[in-house]
Amino acid sequence: MTTAPTPDPAGSVFGHRHEQVVFCHDEASGLRAIVALHSTALGPGLGGTRFYPYASEAAALADVLDLSQGMAYKNALAGLDLGGGKAVIIGDPRTLKTEALLRAYGRFVESLGGRYFTACDVGTFSPDMDVIARETSYVTGRTIEHGGAGDSSVLTAFGVYQGMRASAQHVWGSPSLAGRTVGITGVGKVGKHLVAHLVEEDAQVVVTDPSPEATAAITARFPQVRVVESAEALVAEQLDVFSPCALGHALSDEVVAALSATVVCGGANNQLAHEGTAKLLTERGISYAPDYCVNAGGVIQVADELDPHGFSFERAQARATGIFDTTLAVLERASSEGITTAEAADRQAEQRMHAVGRLGQIHLPR
Repeated sequence: MTTAPTPDPAGSVFGHRHEQVVFCHDEASGLRAIVALHSTALGPGLGGTRFYPYASEAAALADVLDLSQGMAYKNALAGLDLGGGKAVIIGDPRTLKTEALLRAYGRFVESLGGRYFTACDVGTFSPDMDVIARETSYVTGRTIEHGGAGDSSVLTAFGVYQGMRASAQHVWGSPSLAGRTVGITGVGKVGKHLVAHLVEEDAQVVVTDPSPEATAAITARFPQVRVVESAEALVAEQLDVFSPCALGHALSDEVVAALSATVVCGGANNQLAHEGTAKLLTERGISYAPDYCVNAGGVIQVADELDPHGFSFERAQARATGIFDTTLAVLERASSEGITTAEAADRQAEQRMHAVGRLGQIHLPR
């Protein structure tokens, strides 16, 4: 294991610095992982482990830095006493994931002494967390059978839905999405649950996903949902709401220029392709609900496992309902201060990290 200062230029993510970056390697199991801690001002960093076949170690590093900053801001906005961390395991989980690899990864997490709590993300699932937990106590998102919160995508989708309702309230004066056309890219873990909320409210839903199995599962359950062949085809549709729920950087300059939607609100992390994308959205009159604001339901769900009384789905869902008010406050702040919604969300998160994080300077007797 190597702990190193974040390198330049990759070490600067939108101008922010990371506290710690850890490279983990276990040759026998094939483990190559990176853990990034952006901030522990509010508490230990909590964020999922992404298992993905990155093209290079540099690509994995860029992603984990981006994702860990998003977690710091997400946890701050969600009102949690947790900082921001994230991990990536480099490789194809379909061929590389083994008990030995996951347990080796768990030992590296344990070696951080509680500075980082892991959870599920792309390529990892609750049963994987049970395996990791055989080597470390700093793990959340475990199966219900092992006292965990189970699939965190349930409340992630619920939170995105609350953010979408808040966006509708801000733009159209009513939180109702009935009759609105919502386009969703990605109907996997989060997207499939989001579709259910929208169909229940009588929204018109259009989806796309590279997996035919994923779209077939949606149309089998909801025959009224329409499927288009690609993300480009979805962007070309006449939409009220565009909801990116796949991997990050979905909002490129080309996508923003082509969008007919008035609202962007989705579950994917790090949707903005670059720092100037938020301004492009504002200039086009598109209300962007910052991703780390609206997709916090999942981290709220797994964070509830850390409650001394044990996990309560009802308590976590009640807290995730607050994403509506948080999103509305961010959108209204952006309007009143004449800034982008991304800037408004950043300011709100940074204010809490500073105001509450500084309390750690007050000495308490042990």
